[in-house]
Amino acid sequence: MENSVEAIMSKKLETIDITDTAQNAAERMKERKISSIIVADMKTKPDEALGIVTEKDFVHKICARGANSKDIAIGEIMSSPIATTTPSATIEGAASLMLNNKTRHLLVVDKDKKPLGIIGPTDLNRYLRANLDMNEVNARILKALLEEEELAESSL
Repeated sequence: MENSVEAIMSKKLETIDITDTAQNAAERMKERKISSIIVADMKTKPDEALGIVTEKDFVHKICARGANSKDIAIGEIMSSPIATTTPSATIEGAASLMLNNKTRHLLVVDKDKKPLGIIGPTDLNRYLRANLDMNEVNARILKALLEEEELAESSL
């Protein structure tokens, strides 16, 4: 399925233990060039995602507060619960879910909720660049603007 989440998801999924430090998470994210990391209890349930930490979490929950990332457990700054989807979901459905949940990362899970991959802004951008007909997009934008203008004029 070319329009399925599975076609665009990143399988480059990194997991960290809930007791590990934010500093270690940041280092791993930098080394692996990823913008998020999944948090799990590696001792009891390593395949169960408890939360997610993104670059935004570091900015808002550590840097902006002047905290030291070496002193903070990753579990303290993770976002939970995580918005999820299935590999067979449509890309449009996944994008809609991300917008509705105001999230930039969507975890892809199997029927048992085991993480399989993740969709982030880069994955969506890559898909859009490869599949969008800009003439059609521009025509839709112009049509919407005209309709909005006509509606505004009719309410005067």
